[in-house]
Amino acid sequence: MEVTFLIVISALVQLIAAFFALRLIKATGLSRAWVLIAAALCVMALRRFLAIEMVSLWLFGVAPAPGLLDETLVLATSLLMLAGVLSISPLFFTIKQAAEVLQRSKDELEMLVRQRTEELREANARLAVELDERRQAEYRLAQYAEELKRSNAELEQFAYVASHDLQEPLRMVASFTQLLAKRYRGKLDQDADEFINFAVDGANRMQALINDLLAFSRVATRGQPFTPTDCNAVFDQALANLTAALEENQAVVTHDPLPTVEADGRQLVQLFQNLIGNALKFRGLDPPRVHLWAEPRDRDWVFAVSDNGIGIPKEHQERIFTIFQRLHRRSDFPGTGLGLALCKKIVERHGGRIWVESELGQGSTFYFTIPRREGTEHGEPTELQDH
Repeated sequence: MEVTFLIVISALVQLIAAFFALRLIKATGLSRAWVLIAAALCVMALRRFLAIEMVSLWLFGVAPAPGLLDETLVLATSLLMLAGVLSISPLFFTIKQAAEVLQRSKDELEMLVRQRTEELREANARLAVELDERRQAEYRLAQYAEELKRSNAELEQFAYVASHDLQEPLRMVASFTQLLAKRYRGKLDQDADEFINFAVDGANRMQALINDLLAFSRVATRGQPFTPTDCNAVFDQALANLTAALEENQAVVTHDPLPTVEADGRQLVQLFQNLIGNALKFRGLDPPRVHLWAEPRDRDWVFAVSDNGIGIPKEHQERIFTIFQRLHRRSDFPGTGLGLALCKKIVERHGGRIWVESELGQGSTFYFTIPRREGTEHGEPTELQDH
């Protein structure tokens, strides 16, 4: 009975194994292989059942006899198992190939990740160096800007103080040279008269230069707060200051309606006066004609002062705004070389820029900008002519 019990248990285990083999068909898709293995297991279970005496008597009427039947069942089982294994072997080969491909892909990916990580590390290191260099450069630039600002302020203060302190002794020199000229002109020899005239002219030119230097330094050090300024009134004041020059040159000066801007009114008068005076000074053969207009452009007012003067060569159009720069001899066109430099300084203090467009012999147009404000107004068209 014990042997029979063990045989039954063995057969049941083989049948259960056959059942699970059939279930693997769904998981792997290899139905033929698992069917063959399940069949082999079933044959083995059948063999176990036939080994039980009562089953053999019931089915065949004889007791189980070892020999041919056993060997036949064993052979059939072996063949079925072999067929099942041969059917499964391609799956394991494919799995192995897939595992190798997966491993290669993993290795390549890891290598690529290492390369990218190294490149990223190097890029971060370079970026850190560049950021540090940029911070250092910005710090140095800020220092240089601060030093330049301080130097400019000291230079402007020095120019103001020096010019102011030079005025009194220069007035004495000019007064006494003029007194010498009045008292002794014609009483001494010709050389003495010429020397006295040189001294008087030099003192006058020095006074003009000091006055211009004072005006130049005052742009930054003595400027007034910006307030709404009617440019029509500024134009009228500038013309009033130029009355003698307008009459002398028989000039015609006109303007279109001009806006109201946020500005230092006194400096704006100086700006208009210098640009109009510049047109009168560098006149051609015909009487000077000067026209001033303004138009809104983006966030600025663009002002223009056009004349019919001698014009400016293109290669000198930037140079003329540099302090003490002259394009002509003093004997041809008197002046200190500060007028247009002063204009540039005034415009830059107001947050604008200045430039010129000109052709030699065809007049010039000076442009400058002043930032716009809300509520800009225009005046009425005006023409003023002096004879």
